[in-house]
Amino acid sequence: MAGFGLAAQAWYDCPRMGESRPALHISHTPDCNIKAVGESSWVLETPAHAAGRYSLAQLDDHTRRHRKNYRWKPPLLLSLQARASAENIPGTWGFGFWNDPFGFLLSYGGTASYLPALPEAVWFFHASPQNYLSFRDDLPANGFLAASFKPRKVSPALLLLGSPILTLAFTPWTSGLVRRLLRRFVQQDATIISTGVREWHTYELHWQTELTRFRVDGRELMQTAVSPQGPLTLVIWLDNQYAALPPAGRITYGTLANPETARLEIRDVRLAQP
Repeated sequence: MAGFGLAAQAWYDCPRMGESRPALHISHTPDCNIKAVGESSWVLETPAHAAGRYSLAQLDDHTRRHRKNYRWKPPLLLSLQARASAENIPGTWGFGFWNDPFGFLLSYGGTASYLPALPEAVWFFHASPQNYLSFRDDLPANGFLAASFKPRKVSPALLLLGSPILTLAFTPWTSGLVRRLLRRFVQQDATIISTGVREWHTYELHWQTELTRFRVDGRELMQTAVSPQGPLTLVIWLDNQYAALPPAGRITYGTLANPETARLEIRDVRLAQP
């Protein structure tokens, strides 16, 4: 398999860029920072602050692309090394592939994005305890996870017409119904990663058509048949958001206070295709 590194430059400034060096776009709110510290290596940083203010530091390769034109499909291998500044940074962080399903809302900068989509992702995902991000009662809903989501094919127009149903999740007596509906339309799998996140570790995601494998330091953590088909976009991020759709109660979401500067360090990002 042929590997290739990633450079932090705007892909839309490189119309003839070779496939051997796909680029990552840098996105961040004004109070955050992303520093390149070498080839295929970055530090994502969000400041200490009170709740009520959104902070995001993100690298991705989907900015200005329509979802149908996202680049990545299986088979594909993602490998990188990472460490975080604390075990439970308030909010979420991670790396992997997803379809940006909430782009029909306002994206950062206030520009409306795509039509809605069901979540489709395969990634390493850290969610602080305020989050509850599982539709299934038998899967972990926060912590450091290897996770995947595979939706049924549903037209964006139909999702747009049905999106008012999601408002039912804001009432405690119907949130269970919404969870059951999501389980019908989205397959999900996840497992807890017990590795300490403050030390450097090597993370590998072997994304295949019928099976996806997650490895840390060469040790396999999970293999799952819940393997999305794509196309998806590569994303590496750190933010202070939370969202919770628990088995009992209503949906909650918002931003969290951060008592200290948070950092996610990434190095030696590699993609490989057969």
